[in-house]
Amino acid sequence: MLLRSFLLIIVFVCSQIVRSNDFVWYNGKQAISYAMPQSTAPVVKIAIDMFTEDMKQVTGLSPKQSPASQATIRIIQLDKADKKQQKELRGLNIPIDEIAAKKDGFYMAVAGSSKGKQLFVIGSDGRGTAYGILELSRLAGVSPWVWWGDVTPEKQNRLAVADTFQTFQSPSVEYRGIFLNDEDWSLQPWSWKKFEPSNIKGRIGARTYKEIFKLLLRLRANAIWPGMHGITTPFYFVPGAKEVADSCGIAIGTSHCEPLMRNNVGEWSVKRRGAYNYITNRDSVQAYWIERLKEAGKYENMYTIGMRGIHDGHMEGVKTMDEKVSALQQVINDQRKLLAKYTNPDVTKVPQVFVPYKEVLQIMENGLQVPEDVTLMWCDDNYGYMTRLSDEEQQKRSGGGGVYYHLSYWGRPHDYMWLCTTQPGLIYNEMKQAYDHNARRIWIVNVHDLKPSAYNLELFLDMAWNINSVGPSTLNAHQEKWLCREFGEQAGKKLFPAMHEFYRLCGIRKPEHMGWTQVELDKRKYPRGRSQVIDTEFSLTEFGGELDRYLDSYEAIKKTVTEAEALIAPKRKDAFFSHIKYQVFAAAAMSTKMLEAQRARSYSTGQCDESLWGRNKAMLSACARSTKAYQEIKELTDYYNNEMANGKWKYSMCFYPRDLYVFYPPTLPIGLTDKEVDKYLAEGPKKTSSRKIKTDKCISYNACNYTQASEGATPIQALGHSMNAVALPKGGSLTFEFDCPWEGEALLRTAVIPTQPNDKGDIRFSVSIDGGKPQVLSFREKGRTETWKRNVLRGQAVKETKHSLKKGKHTLTIKALDKHVVVDQWMLDFKPNRKFYVFPIEGNK
Repeated sequence: MLLRSFLLIIVFVCSQIVRSNDFVWYNGKQAISYAMPQSTAPVVKIAIDMFTEDMKQVTGLSPKQSPASQATIRIIQLDKADKKQQKELRGLNIPIDEIAAKKDGFYMAVAGSSKGKQLFVIGSDGRGTAYGILELSRLAGVSPWVWWGDVTPEKQNRLAVADTFQTFQSPSVEYRGIFLNDEDWSLQPWSWKKFEPSNIKGRIGARTYKEIFKLLLRLRANAIWPGMHGITTPFYFVPGAKEVADSCGIAIGTSHCEPLMRNNVGEWSVKRRGAYNYITNRDSVQAYWIERLKEAGKYENMYTIGMRGIHDGHMEGVKTMDEKVSALQQVINDQRKLLAKYTNPDVTKVPQVFVPYKEVLQIMENGLQVPEDVTLMWCDDNYGYMTRLSDEEQQKRSGGGGVYYHLSYWGRPHDYMWLCTTQPGLIYNEMKQAYDHNARRIWIVNVHDLKPSAYNLELFLDMAWNINSVGPSTLNAHQEKWLCREFGEQAGKKLFPAMHEFYRLCGIRKPEHMGWTQVELDKRKYPRGRSQVIDTEFSLTEFGGELDRYLDSYEAIKKTVTEAEALIAPKRKDAFFSHIKYQVFAAAAMSTKMLEAQRARSYSTGQCDESLWGRNKAMLSACARSTKAYQEIKELTDYYNNEMANGKWKYSMCFYPRDLYVFYPPTLPIGLTDKEVDKYLAEGPKKTSSRKIKTDKCISYNACNYTQASEGATPIQALGHSMNAVALPKGGSLTFEFDCPWEGEALLRTAVIPTQPNDKGDIRFSVSIDGGKPQVLSFREKGRTETWKRNVLRGQAVKETKHSLKKGKHTLTIKALDKHVVVDQWMLDFKPNRKFYVFPIEGNK
C-alpha cells in the first residue's frame, strides 16, 4: 500500500512537471486573448470570426482582441507586416524569410522571454494566416466538419501546447479544391428549398457558398469549380457569390467544358446568341467570353482554356481530326489574346488550365500546341484511375500539371452519386502517382455533395496540403485517427475495423452498381438508354455460398456500428448518423435488397414438382427480406432529411439520384403487403453466422501474402478486394510458394487493380509457374470498352492463363513489365467453368 501511494505521488509530481513546461493559451478562467494588426486580408477576418465561434463552443467564452504586449496569441500576416514587426520576429529567431517564400504557408511557435512568452501564428499571406488561425481550432479539438457534419466540439477547461512547440506548414499543391458537380439531387435543392429559401429554383445562394468556402478553409483548400449542372443558377448570376469567394480567399475556376469562366449550360442562349460554334459564330462566342472577363478579371481565378460543346460534348462545327486540331488551336490562341487584353497584359502571369478530357486528349496528341505556361490538368477515367500524366518533357513545363479526380460521377457504365465509397488506398495510389509526375499546380476533386464524401474528401485535401501526411502503410492509421477525432477515442477505435471492412465490401461492388445495370446505352435497344436490373454474379452456392457470405459481412459491420453508437456522446449522434450509420446501413440494405431478390427469383422456376412448396416458402422469405431492405433505405433517408439535426439537412439526401433502375423497389416474383413482410420475416430461417469458405479444387491468395518480393514492391492499405494490394515498379515481381493437392489443367486468374498506363504505352504483367516461360498479359483498355466497364465496376481487371500442374510444391511469379501495375489477388482453379464473383480467400480483410 505504501509503495502504491509512493508511485502515485511520483506520477503526480511528474505530471505537474510536464504541465509546468506547457504553454497555456486558455486557463479555464479568462477568455483567450489575441493580437492582430488591422492591416490583414479579408480572409483573415473570416478566419478570426470562425475561430471566435469555435472557442465559444470549446471554452464558453469569446476570445478578446488585446494589445500585442498583453495577448496570449500573436497573429501576423507577414506580407503586410511593417519593418518593426519583421525586426521583432527576427529577434525571436522566427524564420521569416523561409515563411515568406511559401505561398499559403504558416508558422506557429511559442516564442519570447521566459516571462513574456506568446504563441505566434504567422502566415506568409492572407490564406496562410487564415490556415494558421484555424490550426488553433484544430489544436482545441474542433473538427473541420463542425458545421457541415454537426461535429460538436468537446468543452475544454485548459488548452496548452509544449513550450517548445513549433510547426511550419505549406501546401504541396498550389491550388486545392472541389468541383461541385451533379448537385441536382443533394446540395442544390437543400440550398434553395431549405437553407436559404428562394423563389429561383436551382439557386445555390451566397450564404450556402460561404459555408462551403468556410469548410474549404478548414480543410486548407483554396479553390472551387462552382455548381453548373441542370437548373443550377450559374455562379456569376448569384448575387454576392463572387464577393464571398474573394473574402474567403477562394479562387474560382470552371470545368473542362466551361472556358473563360462561363457556365455554358446556364448562360449560353442559342436563341439570343446563335450556335455555340466557333467556326460559324466566332464573334458571338468571343463577345460572350469578353463579358465575363470584364466582370471577373479583378478577382483571383483559374481560367480554363480550350473549347468543347455547350455541356459535356464534342466541339461543334468540326468533323475530321485535322479540323479539330486546327479549330481548337485557333480557339486557344484567341483566348490568350483576350486574357492579355482584359486581365493581364503578361498572359503568362494569368493562371490557365487546359483539361485534356475525353476526346480532347486525342486532339492534343494529334498536334495541338498548348502554351508552356498553361497547366495541363490530367483526368481519371471517372472511376478513380488516372488515364494520363505528364511525361518527362511535359513535367518541365512552367505551367506544371494538375489533376481532375472523381469521388462521384454521372455517366457510363453507371453513375455513383448516392454514397461515397471510393477506397482510400485508391485515392492515395493515384494521387501520389500524379504528384510524383509533377502534378502539383492544381488538384480538383468532383463531389456531388460535401457530407457523404467527408472522409474521402479530407484524405484527398490532406494529401494536397501535405503529400507526406499519409503513406501506403499509414492509410489505416489515418482513417482511424479521423474516426477518433470525429467520435472520440473509444468509439473511433471500435469503428475502424467496421469502416475498413465497409470499404472492402464497397470495393467489391459499389451500392449504386448492385443492379448489374448500365446507363448511356443504345436507346434503340434499351428504353432511356438504360439496362434493366438482372441477377448479379454473386453465387448462391459456389464456395459455400458467396452471396450469403457477402451479406453476412455487412451484418457484422452493422453490429459493430450499432455497438459503437452506444459510445457516442449525444451531441455527436447526428454526425455519427450522417458520416457512419447512414452510409453503412444504406449500403447494407441495398445489397440485401438486390441479393435477396436474386435468391427469390432463383426459387421461382415455374416448375411443378415435389419441391414446389418448400421453394415457395423460401421464395416468400427472400421476398420479405428484399422488400424490408428497400423500406429500410427509405426510412434511413427520411430520418436523414427530416429528423437528423432537427431537419437541418432536409432535401440534401436522395436515395434515387437520376431515378435509375437500381434504386427502384426490388424485382420480385411476388409483391408482399407490409403485414405479409412481417409474417414471412418472422417465419423465415434464422441467419447462419460465419459461413466457411469451401475452396473446392482451387488455390487462392491475396498478393500481399507473397513468399518473396523484389525491391520496391509496396503493399497499399485499403486498396483492392484484399485491402492490401501490392504496387510493383517496372521490372518488380512477387513470388508465391504453394502446395497443390491436385493435378491436371488449371486456370490461373490474376486480379490487378484496373489502373491505366498514364502514358502512351502499355500496362502489362507476366505470370510464370515453376520458372516456366512467362505468359504476358496486357490490361490496357483503349476507351470505354466493355472490358473496361466490367473492370471499373468490380474494381479489378482479371486476366486468365492456362497451366498444367502436378501434385506437390510449386512457385508462381507475377512480374510487372510496365509502370503502375498493382497486384491484388490470384486464383488457380481446377474447375475453370464455375460461375462466381469474389475470389475465395479466407481472412480477405
